[in-house]
Amino acid sequence: MIRNPLFAGIWYPKEKQEIAAYLETKAQKTDALACICPHAGWMYSGKVAGAVYSSLYAYDTYVIIGPNHTGLGPLASIFSEGSWKMPLGNAQIDTEFVKTAIKYSEFLSADTTAHVREHCIEVQLPFIQYFNPEAKIVPIILKSDKIDVAKDIANAVSEACKTHNAPNNRILLVASTDMTHYESHEYAKKQDKLALEHIKHLDGAELVNTVQRRGISMCGYLPTAAVMLAGKTLGAKTAKLVKYATSGETSGDFDSVVGYAGLIIK
Repeated sequence: MIRNPLFAGIWYPKEKQEIAAYLETKAQKTDALACICPHAGWMYSGKVAGAVYSSLYAYDTYVIIGPNHTGLGPLASIFSEGSWKMPLGNAQIDTEFVKTAIKYSEFLSADTTAHVREHCIEVQLPFIQYFNPEAKIVPIILKSDKIDVAKDIANAVSEACKTHNAPNNRILLVASTDMTHYESHEYAKKQDKLALEHIKHLDGAELVNTVQRRGISMCGYLPTAAVMLAGKTLGAKTAKLVKYATSGETSGDFDSVVGYAGLIIK
């Protein structure tokens, strides 16, 4: 299976030199177990995601978990084989990691339908391929809002990391999410601050609880919880906010914004 790009030249640039404009050249590199990055069009969120990827060393396999915006596919869809065709080259699926993850999961299904029209993983790939053109990927899309699904995916991913992480195959987990949607700039920041407090403390269950209880319109809160839970299992102790912004800072419209947060988990 080859997935063709849908958003190249629209949501993100096609050329390597254009991608470089979204990076921070003076960022200090660090190792991490995971990160959290936004997935909107780069003109709005690219500087936030770029700040995160600029601060990380390159990895060999990127396990990218994002939310289902299309409604297609099962509760948890993993793109199990083949490659994703991108402007900077094909990103191959890490099929061995996929097999192990499926073995440990009750919910993960080998499925492509959830990925065909979904943007949340594709927009991460130019950053990943900029730093490692040979990187393999494990794309996972979650449609559920249940913490039990997040825990299941976290267990499957962490077990696969324990099996396949090695000096010649370094693995990074990536949660793909935007924050509050279509609220005023100040209200979005207030809502996002509540969510970010739980992320900084790596409390996946309380993140899910707070988002649902307070009506925070964070689209990828369950993928974020799954990555946080997996990170803690693998030894993560901290989550550091690298950059936060809203779309209003680009558009000038502060009445209806989307929030974007970039964090590193280590």
